[in-house]
Parts: sequence; C-alpha cells; structure tokens
Amino acid sequence: MSQEPARIAPETARPRLAVHSLRIEATSERGPTVLVHDVSLHVDPGEAVALVGGSGCGKSLTLLALLGLLPPGLRVTAGSALLAPGDEEADVAPIDLLQADAVTLQRLRGRRLGLVLQEPASALNPVRTLGSQLHEVLARHRGLRGAPARRRGIELLERVAMPEPTRRWHAHPHELSGGQRQRALLALALAGEPDVLLADEPTTALDVTLQAQMLELLDSLRRELGLSLILVTHDLAVVAATCRRAVVLDAGRVVEHGPVESLYAAPEHQATRRLLHAARRGRTHTESEAETDDGAVDVETVDGETVDEETVP
Repeated sequence: MSQEPARIAPETARPRLAVHSLRIEATSERGPTVLVHDVSLHVDPGEAVALVGGSGCGKSLTLLALLGLLPPGLRVTAGSALLAPGDEEADVAPIDLLQADAVTLQRLRGRRLGLVLQEPASALNPVRTLGSQLHEVLARHRGLRGAPARRRGIELLERVAMPEPTRRWHAHPHELSGGQRQRALLALALAGEPDVLLADEPTTALDVTLQAQMLELLDSLRRELGLSLILVTHDLAVVAATCRRAVVLDAGRVVEHGPVESLYAAPEHQATRRLLHAARRGRTHTESEAETDDGAVDVETVDGETVDEETVP
C-alpha cells in the first residue's frame, strides 16, 4: 500500500476504465477552488473496486465527472478517464470520458456506463410507470419497442429479484417500497447492457436486511454479467462484503489504496482508520460474517483486535 498514490498503475494491460490524475475545481468570484486533487483509479473487466471516504471527500463528484454530470460551477481541469472499447469494438481506441463531447457522453450513459444512485425516489420519474421508464431506456439503447421491450423489461425486473415483476411493470414509483425502488433503479441501469456499473451509495437509504440483499445482488450480477463495478460508499463494511480493492479518499485526495484485506489488517492513514473504526462500531450488534470465496473480509475478525475509540486520530 502507499499513502501517496497520485497514480495507481493498472494491474492488467487494459483495464476497462482507467482514471488518471483527475482534478475538479469550483469557480467563484474569489477564484478557483480545487475539490478533487489528482485522483487516479482503475477497474478491470469483472472487477469490483470501492471508492470510499467520508462525507464531502469528493467520491461522488469523481463519479459525476466520469459521466459528464458535474453541477454548474464545477469543472474538470486536468486528468483523463479512458474507457476501453466494448467487446464489439476491439479495434477502436479508448474513449477519454473527460474530453468527450455532450453527444458522445449521452450515448455512453446507459449504453456503456450504468448508474445507480442512493436516492431512487428522486432518480425515478414520479408521474410515469416503471414500465414506461424501462421502455424508454430499452428503446434508446437497445432498439426495443412494444412487446419485445415489455418482455425484456420484465426479464430485467426478474433478474434484480423484483417481487411480482409483471405487476410492478405497471406501478408508479410511489407504489413501490424503498427496496423495490432501488431494484427498479438497478434494472434501469442494466437495461442498456453496460459493461461498467457506477453505484453511488446504493444501500444508504436501506435497512440492514435490505442492504445485505442489495450487496449480494450487485455481486451476483457482477459475476453473471462480467460487469466492472465502481462502488462509492462511506462504509468499509460494505466494501468488505463486495470488493477486492479499495481507494480511500480524504479531502479530495487519494490517501490510501490496496486490497481490502490489507486495508483492514494494517491501515496506514488516519482516514482509513476512522472508517474502519466506524465500520466495526456499526457491526457490533450484528452476526459475524465468514470470509467469502471472492475474498470478502469479515470486519469483526480481520486482525483480532478492537480499536479503542480514543486512539483513533
């Protein structure tokens, strides 16, 4: 591990998405303010990588920058984000998402890059049925309309374990529970058959039981579909259950990165130690989890020690 990973070298010759030295600035009358400082990360085909940090560390801004969805007043001033060509575009050069024009980004969003947000109630259109929203995405990105789109949409709802998927096709968002709305958002993200899934705090609004179900679903979909998953979260317990590698952000900078097991066993930066302590406190009254066959870590037993709150910087 390194505490100063300004550039994180990909472990494979061609990662699916490689971000190098991303910088995001806010403009104001007082001049520019750097919010994200030279952030680098990569994700390989079929891999799950966590971008983890506390509130305001820049992790969500990093995700929005990749999609070209930064709010007004913010802009990318340096860096690159190379998206490898899809399976049908083997001879095509990678696309730099940070240099792509609006038309290209609109085409890539949904088709190559899927997005799952933490607040599905605000992400879903409240006046349209779930079916009509799925139909729109399937028509735009897969060319499906009418009965074929309906069949495919219901298949997607089944794939994300939506109860009574045919009935939910006709439901409005307010008629769904919180967990069902999150599954609906995931189905919409998968409708374009993307190869990179960006999940921004997808379990924050869910209770503990639904959180576990959603994480298991994301992991199974990653394995089944070969998705590259970038998971944004403040919760290292979520990282342990889902990802092999993690990149820790603090105050807009990458302060530590490496295998999740190493971050748990020997965290080097105080930000990582704070996150680890918070994860352990949050799991105090839950059952211990055994290590999975994908390298997930049991947050209760990684190093056999309890962190004393007073010793955490």
